[in-house]
Amino acid sequence: MDQPPSLIKIARADGASEAAMPLDLGARVRALRKARDWSLAQTAEKVGLARSTLSKIENGQMSPTYDALKKLAVGLGMSVPQLFTPAPAGGSARFHVARRDEGGVLVSPTYEHALLADGVPDKSMLPYRARIRARSMDEFDGWVRHEGEEFLFVLTGVIRLYAEGHEPVDMRRGDSAYYDATMGHNVISISPEDATILWVTSLK
Repeated sequence: MDQPPSLIKIARADGASEAAMPLDLGARVRALRKARDWSLAQTAEKVGLARSTLSKIENGQMSPTYDALKKLAVGLGMSVPQLFTPAPAGGSARFHVARRDEGGVLVSPTYEHALLADGVPDKSMLPYRARIRARSMDEFDGWVRHEGEEFLFVLTGVIRLYAEGHEPVDMRRGDSAYYDATMGHNVISISPEDATILWVTSLK
């Protein structure tokens, strides 16, 4: 008969231990490691812990110190509280890394879109980097409209954001906008060079 997973207690510096956390930390760390497709040895090196120590944590045989938890969190790219956040129902959290030259490119007379996270199936949002070629609203065949909400962040250059029912807004590097994408919208470059922006569109 399988034994229930043991909960790990956090050891304080004085050797005492705090109350058990409401999560099997060992299973959580193992799931995070496997979601990244890292071996035990690779993970131990990345987080700065001995392989034997990491193995004991994953198997519920050791109560990690707070220092060890911090190393785990930093190495896994998250905060300590996130270590104790259960993975979404139905499987471990998704994790995808893409290099700068990966992903499809869609080119039009007004925009050049470089798709980001192109290899992630069933996404709930569509991120892409766009080079803004248009210099005038006359270059568009009317307003762009689509389902969902949209976030825009200016990476380089200067743009002018047009939104139906609103005055045009000039935006520079570091400026951002969030809007209902069913509202007509268009973007043009007003800097000498083509501006580039990060666009994230919700799909669900």
